[in-house]
Amino acid sequence: MATLTNAIPEKTIERLSEYRRTLLSCHKQGITHIFSHVLAGIHGITAVQVRRDLMLIGFSSDTKKGYDVQVLIQYISNILDSPTAMNVAVVGMGHLGQAITKYFNSKGLKLQITAAFDVDPDKVGQTIDGIPCYHMDSFETMVAELDISLVVVSSPTKVAPDLVVPIINAGIRGVLNFTSTPLNFPQGIIVENYDITTLLEKVAYFVKENDNNT
Repeated sequence: MATLTNAIPEKTIERLSEYRRTLLSCHKQGITHIFSHVLAGIHGITAVQVRRDLMLIGFSSDTKKGYDVQVLIQYISNILDSPTAMNVAVVGMGHLGQAITKYFNSKGLKLQITAAFDVDPDKVGQTIDGIPCYHMDSFETMVAELDISLVVVSSPTKVAPDLVVPIINAGIRGVLNFTSTPLNFPQGIIVENYDITTLLEKVAYFVKENDNNT
């Protein structure tokens, strides 16, 4: 992942996002306080790791009662979220792109998918799950017009490398790449390459190893 200098490690940011989702679920259930060892158990880590992560962002609380769920949600949100919502575009509105759109826009985050891009004439000009789909030819224009900061790449793998230059030219600041081809960008553009095939093969490998050892 290409990153800028930041005081908070990448893995800690990932865990903070996971903690917040758990805390939001707890809040919906009426749970007002949670201990570090309970939060740790849910995420398969140690209580020491949870406390270290929260100390790193400057959070302290009366741990005799556990962490105040609502206060901790707000504290993490102040760390993770931008002051205003960021607009996101999905490039490639196949089954994966549509699934991503449905998922994100149902979460109430300060990340809102506001546009989609494709070259399929059956999709271009349509509104899919409430999101207008534009032709890739208008990518740079629409990114500027809609103030889009981030893109999710869910296009066919073979065309993914061709998207690098348009994304750079459009001034996109962050990329989440769901194709199996790693995409490289200049310093200043944050990119996360999320290869589902590799991750699934990794899981399968450890399942196989566990089977061999039993």
